[in-house]
Amino acid sequence: MDNPVEDHIEEASRAAPTLNLDAVPVGTPLGWPIVDADGTLLFHNGAILATTDERSFLFAHFQPQRGDLADTSTQPPPASEPQADPNAQFTLKDMHLEIGALIGIRSQLGSGAPMHPCRIIGFAPNHSLFVTPPLHEGRLLQLGIGENIEIVAIASQAVFRFVCTVEAVCRAPFDYVVLSKPGVIRRLRERKSIRVRAHLPVRFGIGESGESYEGLGLAKGISALGMSLAASWTLGAVGERLRIAFRLKSADLDTMIETTAVIRNVQKGSAPGEPSTHGLELDQLDAAQQMAMKVYVFDRQDDVMYWPTGLK
Repeated sequence: MDNPVEDHIEEASRAAPTLNLDAVPVGTPLGWPIVDADGTLLFHNGAILATTDERSFLFAHFQPQRGDLADTSTQPPPASEPQADPNAQFTLKDMHLEIGALIGIRSQLGSGAPMHPCRIIGFAPNHSLFVTPPLHEGRLLQLGIGENIEIVAIASQAVFRFVCTVEAVCRAPFDYVVLSKPGVIRRLRERKSIRVRAHLPVRFGIGESGESYEGLGLAKGISALGMSLAASWTLGAVGERLRIAFRLKSADLDTMIETTAVIRNVQKGSAPGEPSTHGLELDQLDAAQQMAMKVYVFDRQDDVMYWPTGLK
């Protein structure tokens, strides 16, 4: 027999899957997975939140929902792009770019568009650049002759932005693009401790080996090879290792990263219940993971932050 009251309750629960703090148990296995508002996994079904501080951290930094009910089709709004600091004039030589260097490209007309990664494969005597064709959704990005494109390059010493004109799109003996001599080059920031701001859930496990994760942290900043990870408790001492898992999304890549990290610095909370912040160096990234990290930085290269005690 149909029961309209129960049907209504079930529909309401599916329409509003957001959890409240009391609905999440501490010390006992979860009966369902917990995801963030965009569908990113925070805790597996059966995971255990060890302390009330860990549960409070979860609700302070994320929007936890039941993963068996949540609608993951919605995406978070894109981050705004603050203006970069103006700088003095630089030349191609000043950037210290090398063959093989990864750069990000986007049309100058679409300043809010994501960066598309490609690599420098050569330099001409007149300072023109030869690059691999950038990819968009797995296909070569269509570039028009005479089109102005914006480029961001993370060089060995700093992050630079400049504009080039597409001079040629070549198909033989292989696919490559010829770009004009860079226009006005701006140095966004010194690279010693550059990070872009982030708000990413990161699952962590103590130690270098193991198949499960003990807790959840928040990445507040990311570089190509490191992150600042906040957690509800101190995860280890400097030099110790963690297992971490997190997901990076960009316009062209959606990459799940599972790797190990070395704790390079620790800032403990100044009062009971305050999170500890860990500077992590990711030391076992494969080529695809390195690409994903750099693309994430490219997409947010205007929103840089400087940490005097951060990683290089």
